[in-house]
Amino acid sequence: MELLGFVCVCVLLCSAVVHSKPTLRKERVIHDTDLNMRTPDDNKSFQYDHEAFLGKEEAKTFDQLTPEESKERLGKIVQRIDTNGDGYITTAELKAWIKRVQKRYVYENVAKVWTDYDLNKDNRISWDEYKQATYGYYLSNPEEFEEATEQFSFKKMLPRDERRFRTADLNGDQTADREEFTAFLHPEEFEHMRDIVILETLEDIDKNGDGHVDEDEYIADMFAHEDGGPEPDWVRTEREQFSDFRDLNKDGKMDEDEIRQWIMPQDYDHAQAEARHLVYESDKDKDQMLSKEEIIENWNMFVGSQATNYGEDLTRNHDEL
Repeated sequence: MELLGFVCVCVLLCSAVVHSKPTLRKERVIHDTDLNMRTPDDNKSFQYDHEAFLGKEEAKTFDQLTPEESKERLGKIVQRIDTNGDGYITTAELKAWIKRVQKRYVYENVAKVWTDYDLNKDNRISWDEYKQATYGYYLSNPEEFEEATEQFSFKKMLPRDERRFRTADLNGDQTADREEFTAFLHPEEFEHMRDIVILETLEDIDKNGDGHVDEDEYIADMFAHEDGGPEPDWVRTEREQFSDFRDLNKDGKMDEDEIRQWIMPQDYDHAQAEARHLVYESDKDKDQMLSKEEIIENWNMFVGSQATNYGEDLTRNHDEL
């Protein structure tokens, strides 16, 4: 556990490091899910819809199912999407599902580390549990920790983590369920955590502590001069980017709103568009909601199946054996 704590803290600390390599560029812009990396296929194929609704890997699994198996599993998924249990799927519920599917890797990551922090095994993680698992050893041995991390201090990281934990704790009970803990570990993936991401970004880059990011601080976050050598072309381009597109009010620095527009660009919402598309194509009674029956009727758009009769025969024979 001590080693785990050290690794976790170092990962957090290293995210704020200005690297010494002169041509290293740091990526801070938060991109949407991988839906924005693809374009919908033509009307003869539902592969884009399948991957949006199921995720790329799960879509491959459904391709191996018979139509009957595919419909059965889809019915179970519908029940999970219907979060308020009213028997209908709204565009909002479908959008939330699609976003969750596209972030599946995040939830899988949290599942892997959950037991390392849930020390009392009550299926919740308190701030004290997280602090003990991550910082406990170093709180008892601060000199050793300071030597190991050189210029960084857990005394700065600890209150920063606590602030983020409190923000993720939506119900204020000082513990985190899995969703809240996921928001704590991956704040960039959750709307209600975006202000924390902006604040932490500002704190990382604002070296003079004036509450803003000037051009030199912006460049220093991506590039460190060595021996007074010339700046690479990409650095000069970034300076132009700062002047033309980052410093929107032209006061020579970025405030929190300008940082928000930099790292969280308001691009096209692919999950929203896909949810609307699925509802529009399957909503037979035009009430702008989908019943389970409407979804199952249009199952091939949501999940599909590539199984042939030959494949079904193989499955049937295998079961009989």
